[in-house]
Amino acid sequence: MPSPAAAFDALYVRHAPALARQTFLLTGRPRLSREAVEWGFQLAWQRWPEVARDLDPAGWVRAAAHEYALSPWHRFRLSTFRSPAKAAGSDRPDPLLAALLRLPAPYRRALLLHDAVGLELPEAAAEIEASTPAAHGRLTYAREALAGRLPELGLAGEPPARQREILCERLARLAAAHPVPTAAARAVRTGSERSTRRMTRSAIGLTGLIVAVTAASLWAGTGEQYVQPPVRPGAPAGPAGDAHAEHDPQHRP
Repeated sequence: MPSPAAAFDALYVRHAPALARQTFLLTGRPRLSREAVEWGFQLAWQRWPEVARDLDPAGWVRAAAHEYALSPWHRFRLSTFRSPAKAAGSDRPDPLLAALLRLPAPYRRALLLHDAVGLELPEAAAEIEASTPAAHGRLTYAREALAGRLPELGLAGEPPARQREILCERLARLAAAHPVPTAAARAVRTGSERSTRRMTRSAIGLTGLIVAVTAASLWAGTGEQYVQPPVRPGAPAGPAGDAHAEHDPQHRP
């Protein structure tokens, strides 16, 4: 039986290149695509016992990488929020890529999973956490949008099966024209382990800070001193003396 590292490396070598092509079709940005693939596999290594037992480890990683690639917070990162990759011999994005990126992210992902990855509709729906009718609606809308924007694709008027064939071939060509290099499997594992150590140290530091703040609060609360109320002239000092004076028949205010 292979070691966990060997099993992880085999999964990475087999699926990372294809996953890099998929994330490129989702984002149009090679650097972000590579980052998404590394993130998905690093997360898988951190949770390897769970991933290794999964019925579809490649699907587990794919879902994590796709979600990372489509995360809206990337738009605030100038290093990755650049213009999409340009078409060969042109200063403009490939027309098909530009049309893809104009689709809402959930529709783009449904199209990719069904027409490029090859998942059947129920499987694609499960991966994007939608009902099968909802996934079908997204897929239909995406195909109609591409047919309207790019008549040269030849999608209009074709049955769904033929549309799938056309898009599978065209999307494969588009991804092949913009290769995304992937890191070595060992480097991804090492990066995952470093990330885990950083998170562990951060958690320990945060726990220590909380303990210190709590201890300081408790010390401040118990460090208050009792302030004795003023003593009336002629009365015995202290709370007991006040009570005695109140009940003493010889006492006069």
